[in-house]
Parts: sequence; structure tokens; C-alpha cells
Amino acid sequence: MNILVTGGAGFIGSHMAKRHLADGHRVVIVDDLSSGRTERLPREARFVEADIAETDLAPLLSEEKIDFVSHHAAQIDLRHSVSDPIGDARANIIGSLKLFEAMRRAGTKHVLFASTGGAIYGEPEGGRPATESHPTNPVSPYGCAKLSIEKYMHYYRVVHGLSTRVFRYANVYGPSQDGTGEAGVVAIFSEAMLGNRPLKINGTGEQTRDYVFVGDLVEAAARASRSEKSGVWNLGTGVETSVHRLFELLAKEYGYTATPPHVPAPAGEQMRSVLDGSLVRRDFELPPWTRLEDGLKKTADWFRSRHRG
Repeated sequence: MNILVTGGAGFIGSHMAKRHLADGHRVVIVDDLSSGRTERLPREARFVEADIAETDLAPLLSEEKIDFVSHHAAQIDLRHSVSDPIGDARANIIGSLKLFEAMRRAGTKHVLFASTGGAIYGEPEGGRPATESHPTNPVSPYGCAKLSIEKYMHYYRVVHGLSTRVFRYANVYGPSQDGTGEAGVVAIFSEAMLGNRPLKINGTGEQTRDYVFVGDLVEAAARASRSEKSGVWNLGTGVETSVHRLFELLAKEYGYTATPPHVPAPAGEQMRSVLDGSLVRRDFELPPWTRLEDGLKKTADWFRSRHRG
């Protein structure tokens, strides 16, 4: 297949691109490098630097005879979406709409979209992991944008015959994640601990998240790209881990001994976020999710190798 990966210089998108290449597909990457890194780009892929909200991709889709689009280009900072909801909508909603219109005109029929679990569902109801049927009542512009894109995808599937796969990600972590900024707590903690720098914990530290290893997402996407299924799937382990527990696991891994101070949590921060990922495992016959301890060790090994370099 010929596969286009938007956001392929980013953390998750670059892992997707490398897996598709390893599976023998031809890969084209589109990224504006606003947050992506050129060092993540696999040499075997064609790279096009472009902002999907400003660029008509129909000629590229036609020229490269693209069969499948892995759509990971996005503005991913939830707090930035709160401070600049219009900018967030431009990057996420307008960018996605321009991509879908380009696909319609070029005759490209298959797309996988990187959506979000926690920001779409909010606090899980009933004390259980959120399933795909959980109410969607986002309380951030970022979550609103992702849900809006999902609804547009429904329209393009019903009216224009697009074959759509929506993956609602939990908190993704793994090698090559960026430790700067506000996103990616595993990476933020890792870089601070390796540099023996102070770090902080927001709120009580009892907030829980569902941490899913990036390799599990890549395996699911690889199988989804070979499938004719359309639908919405959670990519989460169903296991909650508190910030305190995550800190303890990483501190042990890196030999970090400092005690972090607590600072006020950002307004509106969720206390719990956990996804039921049983449907995607069943539909695509996936192996068990990577245990957090095992995934953190692989991630720590990568950060250590980069730190030594």
C-alpha cells in the first residue's frame, strides 16, 4: 500500500510511519514541523513539509496514489486549546476538513484518525473504565475539536463512502516522546530525573490515568490498515495509575531520590481517566496490552541512551 502519515514527525506519527515501512508499505509523511522533529523522520519515507490547514493535499494524494491515510497531525496541548480555542480549531478541525475534502477529490477512501479518550469522555461514569458508548461531553476546546472531527468523519463515511477508523487514545507514552512542555508526563518526569532536576506534582497526585504503550497503538494501527472495518475504538488498557504511583515507578527506574513538591492542579483537570480497550483487542485480535512496568523500562532505556549520547 501507499500510506500517507500526517504528523509523521511527531511522537506517535513517527512510530506509525516506521511500522508501515517495516511492513513493506510505501510511506509519505506530511508535517509542518511546528512540534515535530526532523530526527524522527525515517529516511525511507518521502517527507513533505506542509501545514494541512493551509495546503490542498489532493494533488499529493493523487500523485502518490495514496491508499490509506494515518491522520495524526494535530494541536495536542489541551491547555493551549483553552487559551486559544480558535487556533486549536484551525489546526484540528479545519486541518482535518481540508484533508477529508482532499481525500474525497483524490478518491482516497481509507483513513485512521487519532482521537482522544479522556478529553472526549471526561470523568468516567459508574466507577468503571469508559467504553465507546460512554457519554461524550468534553470540557476543553481540544476535546470538542476531536469530537467534531469524529462527527465530520461520520458524514464523509455515510455521504461520500469514506472508510473511517477512529482510535481514541488514552495517555500514550514510549520511546522518542518529547519531555518539554506540558504534554507527556512520562517523558517530562524521565528527562527531569535523568538530569537530576527538580520536578513537581500537580494537585494531590492521586489523579489517575490510563497509560498505554505506543507500541500497542502501532500494532493496532497496522492491523486496522489491513482491515475493511470502520468504527470507533478505545486504545486503553483499562488500568488506572495514579501520578504518585507513576512517579514511584520512574524514580525507582532512574534512581531518583528527591521528593517533588505539590503545586495547585490546573483548573478543570480530571481526577480520573481510564478506557475500556477490550473492543479493539477483540476486533483486531490484538495481544495483551504491555504492562506499565515493562513499557516504562523500554521507555527509560531509550531516554538513558539519548542522555548518554
